[in-house]
Amino acid sequence: MKSYLQRMGRSLQLPVAVLPAAALLVGIGHWLPAKWAVAQFLQAGGNAILGQLALLFAVGLALGMSKDKDGAAALAGVVAYFVPVSVLAPASVALLKNIKVTQVDPSFSALSGNVFIGIIAGLIAASLYNRFHETKLPMALSFFSGKRLVPIMSALVMLFVTVLLLFVWPPVYEALVAFGKFFVGLGAVGAGLYGFFNRLLIPTGLHQALNSVFWFNVAGINDIGKFWANQGVKGVTGMYMGGFFPVMMFGLPAGALAIYRNARPERKKETASLMMAGAFAAFFTGVTEPLEFSFMFVAWPLYVIHAVFTGLSLAFAAFMHWTAGFTFSAGLVDFVLSSRMPIANMPYMLIVQGLVMAVIYYFGFDFAIKKFNLMTPGREPIEADAAEGVDVAIDTDDSDDKYSIQAKKIYAAIGGKDNITAIDNCTTRLRLQLKDTDTINKGAIKGAGAIGINVLDKSNLQIVIGTEVQFVADALTKLDKEGAPVGKITTTAAPTPEPVTSADVNSGAVDTFYTPTAGQLLAIEDVKDPTFSQKILGDGYAVEPSDGKVVSPVDGEIMTVFPTKHAIGIKTDDGLEILVHMGLDTVELKGEPFTVNVSEGQKVRHGDLLATADLQAINHSGKGTTMIVIITNMPAVGYMKFDGLARQVGTDEEVVKVILK
Repeated sequence: MKSYLQRMGRSLQLPVAVLPAAALLVGIGHWLPAKWAVAQFLQAGGNAILGQLALLFAVGLALGMSKDKDGAAALAGVVAYFVPVSVLAPASVALLKNIKVTQVDPSFSALSGNVFIGIIAGLIAASLYNRFHETKLPMALSFFSGKRLVPIMSALVMLFVTVLLLFVWPPVYEALVAFGKFFVGLGAVGAGLYGFFNRLLIPTGLHQALNSVFWFNVAGINDIGKFWANQGVKGVTGMYMGGFFPVMMFGLPAGALAIYRNARPERKKETASLMMAGAFAAFFTGVTEPLEFSFMFVAWPLYVIHAVFTGLSLAFAAFMHWTAGFTFSAGLVDFVLSSRMPIANMPYMLIVQGLVMAVIYYFGFDFAIKKFNLMTPGREPIEADAAEGVDVAIDTDDSDDKYSIQAKKIYAAIGGKDNITAIDNCTTRLRLQLKDTDTINKGAIKGAGAIGINVLDKSNLQIVIGTEVQFVADALTKLDKEGAPVGKITTTAAPTPEPVTSADVNSGAVDTFYTPTAGQLLAIEDVKDPTFSQKILGDGYAVEPSDGKVVSPVDGEIMTVFPTKHAIGIKTDDGLEILVHMGLDTVELKGEPFTVNVSEGQKVRHGDLLATADLQAINHSGKGTTMIVIITNMPAVGYMKFDGLARQVGTDEEVVKVILK
């Protein structure tokens, strides 16, 4: 159930990602003089989006919760939403019950546009897609087989749901409204409780479900919708958003400063890089995850303190009736856009409150870190990895290559088919869902050649393999489908890999690296993905792109073009192995935003076009657009000399010279 709800929370981010467009239109419309026709035009455009949130939720959940995120699931979500909304419209209910429209229960007037109905429709559509998208009908009906069957099944199932809603919707709606009125009646205390649980639920991913109650039209609160439509009571509408601005723009960045100040001297440089990037993201955009996840698990008492501070901030802002709104998150961009909304009440006082919250966060974090000796980033002792790999006894045959052998070892180490729920991968990591991650043998996984292991929770495991992970994932999937027997794990120390020698590379040669695209040049430590920022795969650099054209950063030969098109492997003439990775977690997009212009075995020179990326599509999917260049065989590198980082660059500008051992 927890895994299902987490997937649901991630799926809700897709329709929510549309809201900043609405905020931009409405916000700019209110910044312009009210008499201007263009101002009214922009506001109408933004409100057109906000008025269809329930439909967006139905589509987003249907798409996100389906197995392969196919468009047929999204279409089924649309069908599933419109059936109850149309059939249970007040005029239709009056006809069904043979009564006057004025006698229809008012709850049915609130059915259309209610996000709760959109969520139900999306979940049902996704479930039907997963069940029927491969169903084969008899020959006479074969045209309606497979994915074409899903919208039809959605219409039929939702008809039964509609009959049920005809009787249960009035009491359900009354209960939802009663819940909303109860929290609104608590005033500032209710806002504080919401803020506290909003942060506390983030590690589980369940905060999105809580947010939908307060921000959207589920229980009649609809704080976001009412704020941007200028409805409700000035100083009250926005009370579940205003208090986030002091925390995200000022409090958390001050907490990051406290974490940096408490880092060990030898770790201050790397800690500063992590904290500065996270603090800027929190202040400018309201994206707090890079900061929160940096101490959420390693220093959980500090995260509880953060949740308490957030609750206090929302309670105080609500008590003072200082309100502002957002559609994406409580950062500077949304603050500027919302400050001119007529319903915003004394929004600039939130900046004053933010300065106070900065002091509270800094000294609160500093005290807690020192008092309880919390292992925040930079305070961990530098130790060698004590976990030694152990070998796994497996049966092999002549058809097994190195990927099959590695997959068999991992298969045994994670418990085989009996423990595997789902197998997936990104560019470098196996992403596994297991029945119980406590039963895995970490030593055996490392003995199989894994670079790193990340146990996310009781059922989710990530194993860092490297750029050849696709082949290991394919072999592991085959073993799972066949139900292969589990190999025997022994305690024999696994052989250490042979170091790279001068025979592998052109010793003493100098390779020059160039930018893969135009934009902001970043140090690899600043990439918002620990696999890259912690240099698990190797060292390199990145560019936050302003252009979707991606060119080769080196002279060499194309060795690998990933099936999902988001990553390309190149080998230089001197033997360095390079990975050009386009975006963060973009493997999940299955190649849609990318057009690849090269093929395996092709010779390229720096500046030659490798691929074109649709940056807008990547952003809309909720993924990062960062373009990363990594040297994956770092043992071959003797010295790297960078020509300045953290600057604006054009395409094909020289960045670093690498001297091979």
